[in-house]
Amino acid sequence: MCGIIGYIGNRDAVPLLLKGLKRLEYRGYDSAGIAVLTDGQIHSIKKSGKVSQLEVLVDDTPMQGFIGLAHTRWATHGEPNDINAHPHVDHTGKIALVHNGIIENFGTLKRVLENQGVAFTSDTDSEVLVQLISALYYNGKTITFEEAVRGALQEVVGAYGIVAVCADEPETLIAARLGSPLVLGIGEDEYFLGSDASPIVEYTRNVIYLDDGEMVKLTSGKHVISNIHSKALVTKKLSAIDLSVEEIEKGEFPHYMLKEIH
Repeated sequence: MCGIIGYIGNRDAVPLLLKGLKRLEYRGYDSAGIAVLTDGQIHSIKKSGKVSQLEVLVDDTPMQGFIGLAHTRWATHGEPNDINAHPHVDHTGKIALVHNGIIENFGTLKRVLENQGVAFTSDTDSEVLVQLISALYYNGKTITFEEAVRGALQEVVGAYGIVAVCADEPETLIAARLGSPLVLGIGEDEYFLGSDASPIVEYTRNVIYLDDGEMVKLTSGKHVISNIHSKALVTKKLSAIDLSVEEIEKGEFPHYMLKEIH
């Protein structure tokens, strides 16, 4: 299973995202990646193999920022390698996206985008989604990033849990789900996103579980949840995570499978 972690707030996102990826290792994966927004630019690093290998690459760079997203991938479309790892960045280099799930009509959408001159760099269905968002955003003239994501999701068939960021709207993080879990963690003037609660519990126990067909727009200190298709605003109740950090870590065991057996 793939894993997602996202952050927007007043801390450096990089160490939070890397720790979140480690918390998601129990799900199994073949590659991992991270992207942060800094000074109006997307900086992304991704690597096949262990999160520890990605961490070495990140440590060798000055990467930092207050908004970012990261992902552990279990290959579906495309072999497990650096290129097919997430996050995927659009052809302009200004939009980054992580995606859990499968886009069933990616072939048709990819052909349409290629006919429009969009060049793809991976073999994944997920890249089609970020390129489609980009096409709507940059060809739509007055369209907002949120509207571009909404419009793209209305075109796809399949399942998704996504988090996306755009360099041209540097104080916004967008997330949405359909058939793939996504949880929003609410802290003090900061937000966390995860495919489950494990990367969030260390920072906040106040969460909102998004339902199918919902998306959330996160800005500094504010979250707005809406229906993807109707645009109607949705009011959600806070839930409390009852897991402890100790419960989700490997502890004395060398790996998660052995802990599960015991």
